[in-house]
Amino acid sequence: MRYRTLGGTGIQVSPYALGAMMFGAVGNPDHDESIRIIHRALDAGINFIDTADMYSAGESEEIVGKALKGRRDDVVLATKARFPVNFDPSGATPVVPNRSGASRRWLIRALEDSLRRLGTDYVDLFQIHQPDPETDLEETLSALTDLVRAGKVRAVGTSSLPASDLVRAHWVSEQRGLIRLRTEQPPYSILNRGIEREVLPVVQQYGMGTLVWSPLAGGLLTGRYRKNQQNTTHRSRFGFRHLTDERRLDAVEQLIEVAEDAKLPLTHLALAFAITHPGVTSAIIGPRTMDHLDDLLAGLDVTLTDDILDRIDEIAPPGTDIGTLDMAYNPPPILHPHLRRRPTQSRPAA
Repeated sequence: MRYRTLGGTGIQVSPYALGAMMFGAVGNPDHDESIRIIHRALDAGINFIDTADMYSAGESEEIVGKALKGRRDDVVLATKARFPVNFDPSGATPVVPNRSGASRRWLIRALEDSLRRLGTDYVDLFQIHQPDPETDLEETLSALTDLVRAGKVRAVGTSSLPASDLVRAHWVSEQRGLIRLRTEQPPYSILNRGIEREVLPVVQQYGMGTLVWSPLAGGLLTGRYRKNQQNTTHRSRFGFRHLTDERRLDAVEQLIEVAEDAKLPLTHLALAFAITHPGVTSAIIGPRTMDHLDDLLAGLDVTLTDDILDRIDEIAPPGTDIGTLDMAYNPPPILHPHLRRRPTQSRPAA
């Protein structure tokens, strides 16, 4: 395992990070099996685990905490806060005021709850799970600064933060003497390369680490989703639109040919691509079963030649997204039409 430095933190991490989203009710409800998966990853040399308080309403953190008993000092542990712990994307569960967001009030409470579930007195990386337009950036950075000074957090970062906000955050930190963001966690895969335009250059400019999520494009780059084929996988039951996007499926068919010519499984091609970019520190893998993990671990040492990377560029041009992930962050003006339309004044009829 060739470890990499996480931005300017001096912390050494594996090029694959074990994502814990699939541990718990949403993915694998068997705690004992989930713990075995975590131990298998650690034994293989992965030393970086990423979870969040909202994953299975805190159950993921509880599983990770059980798995790390006696091994905590050897693991770089990351978690996230921003959403309600019982987050329900359907909106069926009402949001309780002040139980979400990036305010000082919520972040401190959320971290304390995460530490309790994880069974530790600190995390190595505490991340804001998505931008919170309703909270002033200085408020958030001030709270994160106090958590670092209290010894409960070693480094802080964000997830899905636009490049302009990353620049603004570093400016606020410099002007106010607050802790700097050390990491960013954006989506990145062969099919979603939009961060190559601005986010990755900004991250590199500021010496940040990048922990990319969904390197398998929300499951599409596993090879289990094919054009004109019915699918009954675990993910397909959630009704994700990105799994049936014709443009993405067309690209997958072409990428399967590239993988076959390179004598590689598509998953290995996809993960090797994700960690090839010099701005990427680690790619998050999110296995639900031991078989999933073993398949991904088998590709740890795969590197791609320039010829293969050139063929990938032809299918999915640099800096472009082929469709979008259902889970990707959209800023308020994208979600709400009234924020991108100038109000008009009614005029009297002629």
